[in-house]
Amino acid sequence: MIDAALFAKIRRLFFAEHWKVGTIVAELGVHHDTVERAIECDRFARAPRPVRPSLLDPYKPIIGEVLDQHPKLRATRLYEMLRTRGYAGGYSPVRNYVRSVRPAARAEAFLKLATLPGEQAQVDWGHFGKIQVGAATRSLSCFVLVLSWSRAMYARFTLDQTLETFLLGHALAFESLGGVPRRILYDNLKSVVVERVGEHIRFHPQILECAGHYHFAPVPCAPYRGNEKGKVERTIQYLRHGFFAARRFTSVADLNRQLADWIARIAHARPAPGDPTRRPVAAALVDERERLLPLPAGRFECDHVRPVASGKQPYVRFDRNDYSIPHDRIRQALTLIASETEVRVTDGVTELARHARSYDSAVVIEDPGHLEKLTAEKRRALELRRRDRLRGACPSAAAFLDALARRGEPVGAHAVHLVRLLDAHGAAALEVALAETLQRGAVSAASVAHLLDQRARARKAPPAIPVVLPDDPRVRDLRVTPHALSHYDALSKEIDDDDEAASR
Repeated sequence: MIDAALFAKIRRLFFAEHWKVGTIVAELGVHHDTVERAIECDRFARAPRPVRPSLLDPYKPIIGEVLDQHPKLRATRLYEMLRTRGYAGGYSPVRNYVRSVRPAARAEAFLKLATLPGEQAQVDWGHFGKIQVGAATRSLSCFVLVLSWSRAMYARFTLDQTLETFLLGHALAFESLGGVPRRILYDNLKSVVVERVGEHIRFHPQILECAGHYHFAPVPCAPYRGNEKGKVERTIQYLRHGFFAARRFTSVADLNRQLADWIARIAHARPAPGDPTRRPVAAALVDERERLLPLPAGRFECDHVRPVASGKQPYVRFDRNDYSIPHDRIRQALTLIASETEVRVTDGVTELARHARSYDSAVVIEDPGHLEKLTAEKRRALELRRRDRLRGACPSAAAFLDALARRGEPVGAHAVHLVRLLDAHGAAALEVALAETLQRGAVSAASVAHLLDQRARARKAPPAIPVVLPDDPRVRDLRVTPHALSHYDALSKEIDDDDEAASR
C-alpha cells in the first residue's frame, strides 16, 4: 500500500501533467505496478462481461424460496427437486448458484455458564471402540460424571450402555464423590428422555425413580445445544487423549483399576479449570462436598430384572449366553436378575440358580448340581427302560429279574449287564441263555454271559468288542437304538453282482 500523498501525486502527474507511466516510475522511484494501480481505477476499468442466459434462470426463484425455508438443504436435494420440475441442465450450475445465494449462518455468541458448588453435574457416555471378550466382540463405553463447579469426575468403563449400567454409574459416582448434586444435566439420551415435544419432556420412569431415591433433578439439554454440557464433553476428550491413548489392559476390571488410580493421581491433582487461585481439583472437591446432598441409607437397585422361560432344555438365555436351571423348572415363567458380576434365577420367592456372569458369546454356564440331579433322574428312567427293553425282547427276562429281586441282588447292575449282552448276541441267543440259567437255578448276569461265551466259541464266532465311552454322563447314559445292517449288505451284494455282470 502507498500513502495518500503519493497516490495523489501519481494521479496528478498522469492526468494533469500527462506524464507517461515510465516517466512517473523513473521520477518517483516506485514500481510500475504501483503506478498502474493508482491510475487504473478510473482510466482502465473494463466493461462488465455480458451475462449469458442459462437453463437455470427460470428456476432461480424456486431455489431462493426453498433456501429461505430450509437454509441447510443440500444442493443435491435441490437438484433433484428442479429435475422433477423440468430442469434439463447439469448439477454444477445448481451447486455453484446455491453456493452463491445460500444464507450465511449467523455466528452465535454463548454466555459463560457459571454454577454454584454442589449445584450441578453433567453426565454422558464416551465411545472407545471395540474389544474382544472370548468369541464376542463388545463395544467399550465409558460412563462419565463431572461436578460442574470443582470439575471433580467419576468415570468407569463398561461393555454396554444399558439403562441398568447407566443407573449403576450414577450410584457409584455419588458414592465416590461423597454426595449428590442438586441437578444433573444430560444430553437427550434414550435412557433419560422417552419423548420430547417442544418444551414438554417425558422422562424414563427408572430415571425418575433414581432421582427420587437420591433427591436430584434430571435436566436434559436443549436439542442441538451440546455447549450446555461442554464440561463433560471436554472431560471425555481429556480421558480419551490423557488416559486411554496407548493404554494396555488385560480386562475391563483392570482398565477401571488403572482409571481410578489415574483420576486420583493426575486428573484430580491438576488445577481446577477456571479457578484463579489454581488450586487442585481434589481441594475444590473437598469444599464442594459440603454443598452436595447427603447419600441415602441404601444404594438404588440397578440390576437387570426380566421374565424368562426355558425351552425343553434346562437353560435360560441372557446377553448371548445360556445359564442352567433345575431340570424340573423348564417351561415355567421365572425371573432373571443380573448384576455386572452374577446372574440369578428365581421363581419370585426362591432362588433357583446363581452363576458368574459371562460377557463371552454362545457360552453355556452350568451348575454341576443341576446336571447331577438331571443325570440321576435320567439314570433312574434309563434303568426302568432297560428292564422294559429286556422284558420286551426276551420272554424269560421278567422271571429272571424277579428271581434276582427275591435273592436280594442289585437288579439295576444285572440289567445293565444283560442289555450289553442283548446288544452283543441278539435277543434269540439271550432268551435261550436266560431260560437255561433259570432252569439250573444259577440266576445272575455272569452266568448268562458265561453260557453265551461258550456257545460263541463253539460256533467260532469272533469275540464282541466293547464300546468305550467317556465319563461324561450325558454321553455314557445316551441310548442309541442299533439298526439292522442287512439292507447295507443287500446293497453291497447288488453292486458285486453288477460288477460281475460287467466283467463278463
